[in-house]
Amino acid sequence: MVDVEGELVKARLRGKFKQDEHKLTNPIAVGDYVLLAKETNQDTAVIAKILPRENYIIRKSTRKTNFSHILASNIDQAFLVVTLRQPRTSLGFIDRFIVSTESFRIPTTIVVNKMDMVKKDKDLEFLQDIHEIYEPLGYPVLEISALNDEDLLEQFVARLEGKTTLLSGHSGVGKSTLLNKLIPHAAQSTKEVSGFTSKGVHTTTFAEMFTLEKGGYLIDTPGIKEFGILDIDEHELSHYFVEMRKYLGQCKYNNCKHINEPGCKVLEVLEEGYIHPYRYDSYVKILYEEDTHR
Repeated sequence: MVDVEGELVKARLRGKFKQDEHKLTNPIAVGDYVLLAKETNQDTAVIAKILPRENYIIRKSTRKTNFSHILASNIDQAFLVVTLRQPRTSLGFIDRFIVSTESFRIPTTIVVNKMDMVKKDKDLEFLQDIHEIYEPLGYPVLEISALNDEDLLEQFVARLEGKTTLLSGHSGVGKSTLLNKLIPHAAQSTKEVSGFTSKGVHTTTFAEMFTLEKGGYLIDTPGIKEFGILDIDEHELSHYFVEMRKYLGQCKYNNCKHINEPGCKVLEVLEEGYIHPYRYDSYVKILYEEDTHR
């Protein structure tokens, strides 16, 4: 915990923040602003109050049913690190993450890491899909290799200065390697992707905030296997798909879910090619809480 004077302070939560009625696995999150009360005759403090959050990224808890987990709060932008292979990041996973960031209008950049490993035509086709789907929607797509310092300096540093940035993605996509290049003193542990499962091995076990040399903060999060959407009404989900948003209100029925309703403007423009079928497929799967491993 860092106080207003920039000093690192050990602090603990008051018991009332730990009650299950909050339905959070972490009542306090990285990025929170809090009020501290110094404990008498001790070098520690008590977190007396968690201040209202400007925004946050939240997902369903993978360990506790009906609980949620806040990845980070009060962030200016999010960088989602993805890979084309070892492991392959699904478009469905990208869409679920973007829905969460869109719910708070958090600018999101897609970072395609491990470009040094791209060898097959199907990898390049997948890369082209990512560019063609997301860049027209306003989500920049960067191609890097975390092992290449020059790429990192050119494409990352200027985008991070003076901002609080969330770094997220599957286990094994190279977030820790990337962070170590950007912030050498972070000394994050790294491991190889499992050759048997082609899935990542968890190296970061909790979210952590690092100070950037030229100003700003970078929040590293544990690798995410799945991203469960929370607290979004079925009639509001389409609001967080930017290509659908401009057509909302033009459907025949006010409560249209854009599935098979007559007079649906979204279905009309989908048929005309103005909405990518992969994105619409993600919308339907999120709406009905289906897994998206496309």
